[in-house]
Amino acid sequence: MNYKEELEIMGKRAKKASLALSILSCRVKNRALEAMGAALEEHTEEILKANEIDLQNGRDAGMSESLLDRLKLTPERVEDIAKGLIGVASLTDPVGRIESTFHRPNGLVIEKIKVPIGVIGIIYEARPNVTADAAGLCLKSGNASILRGGREALSSSKAIVKVLYQAGVENGLPEHFMQVIPWTDREAVNIMLKLNKYIHLIIPRGGEGLIEAVMRESTIPVIKNYKGVCHVYVDKEADQDLAVQIVVNSKCQRPSVCNSAEGVIVHSDIAADFIPKVHKALQEANCEVRGDEKFRQFAPESTILQESDRGEEFLDYIIAATVVNSLDEAIYYINEYSSGHSESIVSTNKESCRRFQMEIDSAAVYSNSSTRFTDGSEFGMGAEIGISTDKLHARGPMGLEELTTYKYIIDGNGQLKG
Repeated sequence: MNYKEELEIMGKRAKKASLALSILSCRVKNRALEAMGAALEEHTEEILKANEIDLQNGRDAGMSESLLDRLKLTPERVEDIAKGLIGVASLTDPVGRIESTFHRPNGLVIEKIKVPIGVIGIIYEARPNVTADAAGLCLKSGNASILRGGREALSSSKAIVKVLYQAGVENGLPEHFMQVIPWTDREAVNIMLKLNKYIHLIIPRGGEGLIEAVMRESTIPVIKNYKGVCHVYVDKEADQDLAVQIVVNSKCQRPSVCNSAEGVIVHSDIAADFIPKVHKALQEANCEVRGDEKFRQFAPESTILQESDRGEEFLDYIIAATVVNSLDEAIYYINEYSSGHSESIVSTNKESCRRFQMEIDSAAVYSNSSTRFTDGSEFGMGAEIGISTDKLHARGPMGLEELTTYKYIIDGNGQLKG
């Protein structure tokens, strides 16, 4: 198999499709998205059959339960994916929006307008829902997409792409508006990452190893959806009952996702009262608590926290627990060990909450709420293409706005440069 030749063809097709998509009317894009969502629901049974192949392969390979949960599709999850696509159709189309207008002294009128990025490559692992989310958001923002799912979700991704592509083309979209790379060999990915002539942006979604490999190999700009090492800080002025609920929800509601909490930090002034409560609640939720020496004074049955546990993305029913003596120490700790994703403070002191939110260097910083809300749909963006832990050019949940760039349109009446 000549991967380079085949991927060059895919790149050329995607670039051609992107030019057609960039001038497509919002009406046509919305009609296609609605049809694609309906088609997913109509073909749920065949998508689930394909997904079962992936699940069985995952079980045979010894995949963890948390990763199998990421991979698994159910009728309800397929329905949610379909609703996400239809929801994207209802969102405001940013393409063509005038951001600003400048009238220059020489008579030139300069407009800054939103335009698609072009061709976006998405590389992801055991997350078949990403296939539809990425295709839908790229389409609405006028971008062509080249998708490369991991071998774990290959059958699921192919089934989803087949359904979406047919529905899209039948409803006015250009051929090759979305394509999936059917090979799981690493060589194919490495070649894809060098196609800077055709692909304008790479978005990797997956584990730390995948992100680092993409950053190392790519000659195309990359937006990292890096690991989610999120924390909940329980302040000395916290409502302790509320804090227990927030910690348990942040960690245990769905521990395999990137916005689940991997660390809980407790102020020493309330440690004696609060730690037994939160430890009991976490244990009842089948979560292993790994505590530092101060934490274990009040929960001696917790596992000893190793230094390597700090900053670790467990993606499982495990949480690192530590005690600090001040808000300053909590802020320092989180900025040291966080991946820059999502953090939360539980406190009745509004000044402490605001300080925490302003001084923590993460994409989403909450007060008195679970970290589990860092999500495109929860932020009103519809489906998301990922959660960026970068600062340029997108940060946090990435919706339609983050999949566009801008250009300048300049109108004159004969101006010449002197």
